[in-house]
Amino acid sequence: MPIEHTFSILKPDATKRNLTGAINAVIEKAGLRIVAQKRIHMTLDQAQTFYSVHKERPFFGELVEFMISAPVVVQVLESENAVLKYREVMGATNPANAEDGTIRKLFALSVGENSAHGSDSVENAKLEIAQFFSGNEIVG
Repeated sequence: MPIEHTFSILKPDATKRNLTGAINAVIEKAGLRIVAQKRIHMTLDQAQTFYSVHKERPFFGELVEFMISAPVVVQVLESENAVLKYREVMGATNPANAEDGTIRKLFALSVGENSAHGSDSVENAKLEIAQFFSGNEIVG
């Protein structure tokens, strides 16, 4: 099975509570390698572009405001089946439905403040990674 990349964001609710290291430990324990990582304060334009797929949804404005409310950690993760593996490690969007040991079960505060984002497909991972990282920043 080929090695692939996926994109991750450790969201403002996680960075505000200083959980970056704890979440990275869960990611690495699951066999995902962090091959690029940086802490940024997402701009309004970055957040609107990133979540443009949700532009017509009623929660779009609230989501954008949340994502620019504090720093986030953007990451590129690598493994076999990285997209699927990371989605399993994150757990269900609603932390009440997430399996024990997943990022969202361990750290999320609510459906909105669910600590992590992960790409939903290999194609979207490529687009999301390109928004925040140049090729020379990804070091396996």
